Amino acid sequence: MLDRRRFGRARPTAATLAATLIFGICLAFAASLWCAPAWARDEVFTVAGVAVDVTAENAAKAREKALADGAKLAFRRLFERLTLLADRGRLPNPPSAEIDALVQDLSVANEKTSAVRYLADLTFRFKPDAVRKTLDDQGLPYAETPSKPVLVLPVYRSAGALLLWDDPNPWRQAWSAVNAKGGLVPMIMPVGDLNDVAAIGAEQAAAGDQQRLNAIAKRYNAGDTMVVLATLSLDPASTLPALQISVTRYGAGTGEAEFNFVAASGEGVDGLLNRAAVQVATFVEDAWKHENLIQMRKPGAIAVRVPIAALSDWLAVRDRLGGVAVVRRADLMLLSKQEARVNLHFIGDADQLILALKQADLNLTRVDDGWELTLPGSRPRG
Repeated sequence: MLDRRRFGRARPTAATLAATLIFGICLAFAASLWCAPAWARDEVFTVAGVAVDVTAENAAKAREKALADGAKLAFRRLFERLTLLADRGRLPNPPSAEIDALVQDLSVANEKTSAVRYLADLTFRFKPDAVRKTLDDQGLPYAETPSKPVLVLPVYRSAGALLLWDDPNPWRQAWSAVNAKGGLVPMIMPVGDLNDVAAIGAEQAAAGDQQRLNAIAKRYNAGDTMVVLATLSLDPASTLPALQISVTRYGAGTGEAEFNFVAASGEGVDGLLNRAAVQVATFVEDAWKHENLIQMRKPGAIAVRVPIAALSDWLAVRDRLGGVAVVRRADLMLLSKQEARVNLHFIGDADQLILALKQADLNLTRVDDGWELTLPGSRPRG
């Protein structure tokens, strides 16, 4: 695997021979690890926090029913995570035996039993290839590339005042209740402490102050920041509470969207805010899936050069590639002190691959003579 041309032709000393031998052993070890990586991307196919509470004739029957019910619930959550909102009505409802065949393993926490009752928190890990085949057989488009975490800043305009960290801010409270941790777009709510208040204010967030947005995103290790500005008013036709919402995402996934909501009959302002927050979060998740739909009938392969300054650089790239959903296989062709040469086999097109790699902090860039894959802060040759 060593490229001899990259080493000097001078007569090697014993120390040089020893260093070269050690480096060669390390390179061979790194290459062997790559041949059978433990893909981190399989975490997308893990459903945690499935709470079950079943009462039956006895504890054994209660446990049996709880596990079956939990598997069905986990199956539904997984398929909703991967598929588009428009396809919810087409999701399969297979019998327990077929669901069990898709489960790789199960872990149980907080287990409690009585003579007739069983309670537990379950975590199901599904078999990725089996799930993909089920989706393909059903003709369901799906995505499995997770986004970097998105920091949500809910700005509320009421009676002409802009609120962000103020208490109360009912719009912020509504977003705090949104459970967006189990989807492909993890959404983070800032805690609102003094450091957050100093980092950015409501007016600066609404105006899109890029420097301050970047600073607070860095504090929470978020990829993007999403400012969700809600303006409360009265609907002129029904005189019911109404919301005009503008969503602006800053960062790699920059984009804008607008929504209008009117309270249903008997629905108060708090209910309207809660419903709007859930629907906006669902829209953001669905938009990400549309951009990252797996195109199973469109496989591709490219040769990439990975510049490295040390063996640790290659190991970092290798580990991050393991979390990229659209990369189906990576063949290591060459490993030297200066670079690795890898053939990436992927699903979809080059733009999807670039976006998916970016979520793993890898930059794929087109250069004059091919493609280059670099870590953040590295500069491509071109």
